Amino acid sequence: MNMMDRIALILTVVGGVNWGLVGIFRFDLVAWLCGGQATILARVIYTLVAVCALWCMALIFRDREEFREESVRG
Repeated sequence: MNMMDRIALILTVVGGVNWGLVGIFRFDLVAWLCGGQATILARVIYTLVAVCALWCMALIFRDREEFREESVRG
């Protein structure tokens, strides 16, 4: 797993936790931290999380051999 994979997974987990908070408590942590959903910073974070989720979809389809080779090398 390279560094981009790890960053994408971390941001995807952060997004999942945020959606969990929205679903359970009706509390949007990103909006709260950024001063609202419509702020530029919040929109950038939402977009980054979405892009990272798309990146993580590619992890599902990667060959297991590629992961083994990376772990042996690194």
